[in-house]
Amino acid sequence: MENQQPDKTASGELEPKVTGVGGIFFFSENSENIKEWYNTNLGIAAGEYGATFSSRNMDRPEEINYLQWSPFKKGSGYFAPSEKEFMINYRVQNIEGLLKKLKENGVTILDDIETYDYGKFVHIMDLEGNKIELWEPVDNKLT
Repeated sequence: MENQQPDKTASGELEPKVTGVGGIFFFSENSENIKEWYNTNLGIAAGEYGATFSSRNMDRPEEINYLQWSPFKKGSGYFAPSEKEFMINYRVQNIEGLLKKLKENGVTILDDIETYDYGKFVHIMDLEGNKIELWEPVDNKLT
């Protein structure tokens, strides 16, 4: 099988789309206790920000991808305005192009793109009121 490059648009830009799951976040009555339970019973060693899982990209094996697992204290405002008990973070490429497409489609955009050394983030709401975090990662900053 030949190595595939990221999908590109006719103009040569990366196609604006989700490329994987970047994180799983959920509420917990006691986030420290639940982290300890997962460590004791399932071997997930979580620090202050949860646990990070790494994997190789099948199309580009030299690329390491990361998934963040994090319990949040129940009642945290981080998932607002969603009233759900969870939030999923999706890895994306071309976050600016994707945001433009989402605006054109009438999707609720909750904030502006924020940029950090490990990637760009923006939050949206889906059709059923689930808050979604979109992340264009800079994976080499996470090592």
